Amino acid sequence: MKFTADCRSCPRLAGFLDQVRGEHPDYHALPVSSFGEPRSPFLVVGLAPGMHGANRTGRPFTGDFAGNLLYGALHKYGFASSAEPLNAAGDANPSLHLKGCRITNAVRCLPPQNKPEPGEIRACNGYVAEELAMLPPDAAILALGTIAHQAVLMALQLRKSSFAFGHGAKHELPGGLKLFDSYHCSRYNTQTKRLTTAMFEAVIGNIAKYIE
Repeated sequence: MKFTADCRSCPRLAGFLDQVRGEHPDYHALPVSSFGEPRSPFLVVGLAPGMHGANRTGRPFTGDFAGNLLYGALHKYGFASSAEPLNAAGDANPSLHLKGCRITNAVRCLPPQNKPEPGEIRACNGYVAEELAMLPPDAAILALGTIAHQAVLMALQLRKSSFAFGHGAKHELPGGLKLFDSYHCSRYNTQTKRLTTAMFEAVIGNIAKYIE
């Protein structure tokens, strides 16, 4: 299942993007591709593009609070060339590149209220499976939130009940893959103190140690 920005497999999402593009003609407002080199030893799986983040800029986690936290942590541990996902003009920073890391989403299109439906998650799961198939042996996967965690398991045809999501958890998957879990780095989770910067950076730090 090869990714294409022309995908309209989910009528609700395609129609919503058409509406958003009409309201914000300067937004990307299309399915968002992954960012980073394929076959990197570290894959980050998020939920879906944010309205004024990836949906605007066309790059995962670029332009919203979640991206600031993610790229800051990736930069701290050497996975990103910069902690700043945006340039001075507010566009995707062209000088930022990932090192040994790739970022994708369980759902490639912006969903209304940031809540994809189960059928939409399934329709997009082939893209997740393609990303996982490219990973080298013993690669690390970071799932940001329960939906991303379950999307990884679905793509690998594994039972959800065998790998319970939990912040800071690490799961041994078939083929030598390692699945690390974190609460999603959203503004809501940090404002409610469910996730702190220190908690999030600790997970990235553990992945850095594992890859080393």
